[in-house]
Amino acid sequence: MSEFKRFIDERRLIRIGIDRKLVLKEIEGAVSDLEEAKSSLSRQRYKWATIQGYYSMFHAARALVYSKGFREKSHYALLVALRELFSGQLTVDSIHDFHEAMGLREEADYGLVFSEDAARETVDDAEKLLSKAKAILHI
Repeated sequence: MSEFKRFIDERRLIRIGIDRKLVLKEIEGAVSDLEEAKSSLSRQRYKWATIQGYYSMFHAARALVYSKGFREKSHYALLVALRELFSGQLTVDSIHDFHEAMGLREEADYGLVFSEDAARETVDDAEKLLSKAKAILHI
């Protein structure tokens, strides 16, 4: 059984009605977090840039998953859903970047381990994922 199907069975991924307003709200969140991440980066606040960059990616990923009628119960479940539902539309690199940003965010947030390079990479990857999500969603 695939991880995606197992997560549905375990209710870590739940079917929801497709709501364009909810999708757009998540995109707005992604845009806002990306702007904040860029601002933090310009002020050399690398911890916050990493966290905000990740959350931009999180909201972009959520918008995509919501557009397919699913809601996640954890950050990892969102990754699983993104990988399953958008494997033909997102590159392996995009999925990998999201997964990597997830780890960088956890390190920055919980371990207080962060760097300028990781922050810049996260913000750049967030910008790419948001652009791809908007294109997929025709926004």
